[in-house]
Amino acid sequence: MKFKNLPKIELHVHLDCSLSYETIKRLRPQTTIDDYNTNYIAGKSCTSLKQYIKCADNAISLMQSKESLELVMEDFFNQLIQDNVIYCEIRFAPLLHTDEGLNSREVVNILCNSMNFLSKESGIFTGLILCTLRHYSKEESMETVKLVEEFKEKGVIGFDIAADEAGYPLDNHIDAFNYAKQNNINCTAHAGEAKGPESIWETIDKLKVKRIGHGVKCIKDPKLVKFLYENNFHLEVCVSSNIKTKTFNKIEDHPISQINESSISMSINTDGRTISSTDLTNEYEIISKKFGWSIEDFRKSNLEAIKHAFASDELKTILADRINKEY
Repeated sequence: MKFKNLPKIELHVHLDCSLSYETIKRLRPQTTIDDYNTNYIAGKSCTSLKQYIKCADNAISLMQSKESLELVMEDFFNQLIQDNVIYCEIRFAPLLHTDEGLNSREVVNILCNSMNFLSKESGIFTGLILCTLRHYSKEESMETVKLVEEFKEKGVIGFDIAADEAGYPLDNHIDAFNYAKQNNINCTAHAGEAKGPESIWETIDKLKVKRIGHGVKCIKDPKLVKFLYENNFHLEVCVSSNIKTKTFNKIEDHPISQINESSISMSINTDGRTISSTDLTNEYEIISKKFGWSIEDFRKSNLEAIKHAFASDELKTILADRINKEY
């Protein structure tokens, strides 16, 4: 099947995990292709989520000024255009970009302005999801969620928790997610990637989210699979990323088809286009080849993504019409 020209929806992709070689070369002219392959892409030596995140840290160090943030956003939109993505939720942690003089408010404002300009220019519908991180303090989590609230009218559409799932508990973040719930802020949360089903149960219980980033370890708990299906949860599945982080050792071990067959709502995403060395066209090709997915399976996963997107009902109708027409 030819997937490149099909319209696609992406709900789970990190801006700082998606810098092209050309952009890194502009930000750090001495970068060679070998440096890029070693320091910004998770190679065969990557054995964990922690190592995967280290590649993002290298990119984040280059994203500390207005000019660099705008350049990265422009690069990202060029990738979306090439991949024929028609709707994308772009996530990043604003507090990571304050090392060289910007404050977190300025970071969000810069990226909102850049995204809105590029969205209008390209015709791609987009929104920003702001991430708190597992190792953050209560104050840092609260600062991040309040930025979501402040920039609601400028294109920020949701709140997320990311980073080292296995290394840090959720305790520091419960207040921020409660605040989100009280203020009608859309939420998603990374869980069931570096830890098992118990992490998903805990995340649902403590953070009250209905969308889970990854969530693929749910398959080890039939009771959880049933619960996710019956209560209309949505999993943002990222196949290549899960192999890079050694969530599963090889593609054939990935439970994407089991999840799909269980009727849990799920979508296909890249997570980090650079670090995972992929795009949605590539993900669709892998899933088609390895798991025998039909065009109908991809249509369904895109429609599920639209249903659970942090978008208006009006926009969801426009997107669904486009998917149904072209699939």
